Amino acid sequence: MNHRTLKTLRKPLAACMLVALAAPGMALAETAREKALEARVGELERQVQLLLSSQQQQQSQISQTQQAVTEVRTVQAEQKPAVPAGKQPIQVTTITPGAAPGTTVKIGGFIKADFLATQTGDGQLADDATGRALYLPGQTPVAGAGGSGERSDVDFNAHAKFSRFNLGIDNVSENGNKAGAFFEMDFFGNSLGNQTATNTYGVTLRHAYMYWNKWMAGQTWTNFMDAASIPEAADFVGPTDGVVFIRQAQIRYTTGGLSVALENPETTTLTGVRNPVTGAWTNASANSDRGSLPDLTVRYGWKGDWGTFGVAGLVRQLKVDNQTTGADADKIAGGLTLGGKWVMADSDTLHYQLTGGEGISRYIGLGITADTAYDIARDELATTGVLAGYVGWRHAFTPKLRTNLIYARSDYDNDGTLGPLVTKSVQSIRGNVFYTPMPKVDIGAEYMYGVREIEDGRKGDINRVQFTTKYSF
Repeated sequence: MNHRTLKTLRKPLAACMLVALAAPGMALAETAREKALEARVGELERQVQLLLSSQQQQQSQISQTQQAVTEVRTVQAEQKPAVPAGKQPIQVTTITPGAAPGTTVKIGGFIKADFLATQTGDGQLADDATGRALYLPGQTPVAGAGGSGERSDVDFNAHAKFSRFNLGIDNVSENGNKAGAFFEMDFFGNSLGNQTATNTYGVTLRHAYMYWNKWMAGQTWTNFMDAASIPEAADFVGPTDGVVFIRQAQIRYTTGGLSVALENPETTTLTGVRNPVTGAWTNASANSDRGSLPDLTVRYGWKGDWGTFGVAGLVRQLKVDNQTTGADADKIAGGLTLGGKWVMADSDTLHYQLTGGEGISRYIGLGITADTAYDIARDELATTGVLAGYVGWRHAFTPKLRTNLIYARSDYDNDGTLGPLVTKSVQSIRGNVFYTPMPKVDIGAEYMYGVREIEDGRKGDINRVQFTTKYSF
């Protein structure tokens, strides 16, 4: 009941009260009339009391509602940052209007800057060589095999091309089906400018896949690889000499700890050629995309409070088919890998991996050497045997300060027709320290020493000091 209604009722009420007060002075009034007037006054008084009671109840309800609204707004203000005066929220509607209801979007990545000082013992790394931005064991100069035999000066390089950006989309339908996609890129593509002015690099595709329940299709880490077991390093990879490291397109099925995948095939070959006059050897490498069958990988993994452990197998077809040269040969190859992460104590973790096989060199160390030797005279493929691995120890001094000590190595059993200049083994050791002054900010320093040995026993080495900064989001 509002105040206008009460005001309207007060006038007849006052009149009725006046009559009631005057009634006792009317001595000549009839008794029946007096009783009627008294009854009318009583009824009016009852109605007034009802109206006043109703108004009090409404006022109480309004006060309670206003208090509840105030409490809700207070909680909302505590849960999210307040929008500055004069500013509008960044997002007022969904950023995926075409997606299924309930779809979530995650944006992430990091900005990473690297500062490297490099010296090699048996020659120089070429200007703008990839090995000056990250450690590539196969590019370490050795006298007679890409190196002059003279120690280089210290070469300094700085770049931010390993910065990344990713986008993840996930959805769970009303009946429980899960679907989504993931996309990630960095800026490790070919140079689009020069170091004179722009230092521009092309965007590269790292991951691009979709998933539906237990199925996944697209490009991501090979199923033969255990990315979670790789120790932390300032370098792009870290234990490059002995690690399984490939991203490629595939179709994968996962159930529990078991995953099976059919992956993109590619055969890398190496041919040794000897000059009959000078006796010098040269090695020519080539890739063949003539495989008839996808690479088959199978993995099973375990995890718990103790850490993780996984075993994986690879079976593949190596194939060359060149109608111009007449080369036409194929061979079955494969290998096994095992490794994981062992939580030794609250502050110590051991990372490790061991891989062996025939014709799987493409999967090791960013392609240190080729999968197979191609014998031109016999038109045959001779697979390269490989044994590779690494071990890394991580120790956390405090929640903000940690260190890693990593050793990695791989050895190759080459076909004799390749000559004395082909890579026989590579190894490296590195130590680093990382400091996290605030969440998502990392500052690190690392020293690395690596050695490459060729088939005739000659060796070349590389020293590198690297500083890095990274902000993740």
